Amino acid sequence: MRIGYTLMTEQAGPNELVRFAAGAEQAGFDFEVMSDHYSPWLAEQGHSPYAWSVLGAVTQVTDRAELMTFVTCPTMRYHPAVVAQKAATVQALSGGRFTLGLGAGENLNEHVVGRGWPPANVRHDMLAEALQIIGGLFDGGYFDYEGKHFRVDSAKLWDLPEQRTPIGVAVSGSQSIRRFAPVADAMVAVEPKAELVSEWDATKPGPPTRKIAQLPVSWGTDRDAAVKRAHEQFRWFAGGWKVNAELPGPAGFAGATQFVREDDVAGSIACGPDVEPIVAGVREFEKAGFTDVALIQIGGDQQEGFLDFAEKELLPALRE
Repeated sequence: MRIGYTLMTEQAGPNELVRFAAGAEQAGFDFEVMSDHYSPWLAEQGHSPYAWSVLGAVTQVTDRAELMTFVTCPTMRYHPAVVAQKAATVQALSGGRFTLGLGAGENLNEHVVGRGWPPANVRHDMLAEALQIIGGLFDGGYFDYEGKHFRVDSAKLWDLPEQRTPIGVAVSGSQSIRRFAPVADAMVAVEPKAELVSEWDATKPGPPTRKIAQLPVSWGTDRDAAVKRAHEQFRWFAGGWKVNAELPGPAGFAGATQFVREDDVAGSIACGPDVEPIVAGVREFEKAGFTDVALIQIGGDQQEGFLDFAEKELLPALRE
């Protein structure tokens, strides 16, 4: 099991994220993932810098840790041809350490370009076309494409990295697995469901691939303060992805979660100073067959303490 660290753009500014990235590598994390948002989930989180600029800087302050978007929507805010160019550039800057994580997106981030928000089946159609375009551009040479949702006219990536950029795709059930497993290099999911892994393996041809998950925690020496922080900044997580994909802004998430209690959050997120609850959460993904878990430390002002805790206590416990 590989353990990663989340550079969560919704809760920290660009300079802080770059500093955290260097600290996470020094602490011993295997890989680092970054969210790609236009808006935070809740106003209390307070940030949302442009992920791709930050990623470029992160490539220059890290040497070993693998990097990944978790995840980018390549269909509305960004045209897939532009996503391919960005991914190729980050792969070159990082010396082959980058994985392009893709997903069908959330209304929260994509509505800002004024194209509306299509239903899930249309979003999946768009993502399927985007994957064809990105893969075609990664192949090299000039590329043309005309689909229902996108058109590409004589595009070429002039700076292709030596190592092709792997692509991970976020899935949540049978429909998305059947559609995207055959064309992806890795699975991305947020629930420790063994059926996701088994169906992915049954659908994906070739050797086993990475299955990458994410787990929020609220570490802190004062458990009550850690619970309060998790409720303040992460209660949106309680809605589940089918709900979270649809709401248009922080005000919507605030309204939808106004009756979520601190106890509700503490029941699903490990809070406080102890190693054991975090280890137990990671083990659930391991038992389900996941190969990688990226931890989210909730609270932008809590990262240095968490990284010190991770280096001295958490990572050694996870690797026993």
